[in-house]
Amino acid sequence: MTETTGPSQPKPDRALQAAERISRVMDGMYLDPLLGLVAPWVGDVFSAGLGLYPLWLAWRRGAPKALLARMLLNLSVDLVGGAVPVVGDVWDFFFRAHSRNLALLRARSAGGQVAASPRDRLVVIGAAAVFLLALAVPIGLVVLAVSALRR
Repeated sequence: MTETTGPSQPKPDRALQAAERISRVMDGMYLDPLLGLVAPWVGDVFSAGLGLYPLWLAWRRGAPKALLARMLLNLSVDLVGGAVPVVGDVWDFFFRAHSRNLALLRARSAGGQVAASPRDRLVVIGAAAVFLLALAVPIGLVVLAVSALRR
């Protein structure tokens, strides 16, 4: 998506370009599964943290709550799947949450405003709860691993 500064001078959408770079690096260059393999759980949490940028961008642009919930669920599924050592890293090669969310963001940027229903608020709250639970799993595993190493 581009913003226009004059009648014929389109200005690139730098925020969308940043989201595209995140997707390209994390999914296209396979940094997401590599981070999970090199730094189990910590890499998955870092990847999910980066994945919040396109979600924030969609929210700032007035995306419907249901779309935000889908983006949160994609990150949650990626986070929980990636938390399983080795198998989760293979999962990250195929699920590609960053690319999925970029596609949702692009579709939102290309389309017009979609009216949200009152039930969308419940969907967003549920998706946020699932994301926080998914985030707690690898963090809890890191805490357990560190405490086991201290003994």
